[in-house]
Amino acid sequence: MLKKILAILAMLYAAAAFAAVDVNTAKAAELDGVKGIGPVMSKRILDERKKGKFKSWEDLIARVKGLGDNSAAKLSAEGLTVDGTEFKATAAKKEEKKDAKADAKADKKEAKAEAKKDAKEAKAEAKDAKKEAKEAKAEAKDAKKDAKEAKAEAKTATAAKPAASAKK
Repeated sequence: MLKKILAILAMLYAAAAFAAVDVNTAKAAELDGVKGIGPVMSKRILDERKKGKFKSWEDLIARVKGLGDNSAAKLSAEGLTVDGTEFKATAAKKEEKKDAKADAKADKKEAKAEAKKDAKEAKAEAKDAKKEAKEAKAEAKDAKKDAKEAKAEAKTATAAKPAASAKK
């Protein structure tokens, strides 16, 4: 008979341990009993609850620091509820995340294409600058050659002048 009573008590305790804990009615000890909620988080929840009852999971997430969609999903799986409802990630939030990811991917692709275009333009500009430098070098070489020829002509003209003066 004692074994039956202990077995029944053990089952009742197990059932109570797995029973849902409502965030709007639970005491600190009950909140601490939910896996994932420690003393700090339970204090935050209780402090916010003093300001007013939590209307929904979104309200709970918005008001309690350190609580997000991922942690809310885990806490809900451990038995935490808000007014008896379990956490369900909204389809809108999932869609929003999906859109943000797609936008980021498109931005990245666009930035990559822009960088590739800029690199191509820079390469063309470098090629043009190299060509201009080569032309400038050739012009400088021609100018040097012209100066050398002019100097030689001047030297020849100076040497021919005294010879012409001597003939007179």
